[in-house]
Amino acid sequence: MIIDQAKTYRDKIIELLAAEKLPVDDLPETLDNFIVAIQDGEVIGIGGVEVYAKYGLLRSLAVHPEHRKAGIATKLLARLDHISKQKGLSELYLLTETAAAYFEQKNYSKIIRDEVPAEVQCSSEFSHVCPVSAIVMKKIIS
Repeated sequence: MIIDQAKTYRDKIIELLAAEKLPVDDLPETLDNFIVAIQDGEVIGIGGVEVYAKYGLLRSLAVHPEHRKAGIATKLLARLDHISKQKGLSELYLLTETAAAYFEQKNYSKIIRDEVPAEVQCSSEFSHVCPVSAIVMKKIIS
């Protein structure tokens, strides 16, 4: 398995995200700061960070069901943390409906929406894509 920049894999990314019932309509056009896990020429994992000032919004972390429990999401998250540090981000935020326990194991903490910086709250994910019932989580980047 290799981890690569996502830019040239847009169609495969949309296919995987749609299969996992994750939003695709508001994906950034250029997919900067998005990465993919590739195995045998196929996209088996995806993750990305949208940058808002000094904050990041973790987006679209997904692994194909046949490849779960192999540490792929952990590798993607580690690379996204590294990208976030390189960009000088201080905190990462995310919204999830199904994976809060997983992200708690990765040093994310549950918070309330009001604690999210205004820059991130203006994102499409927070403003209209994800339901209000989604759990909000935060990680301080060290």
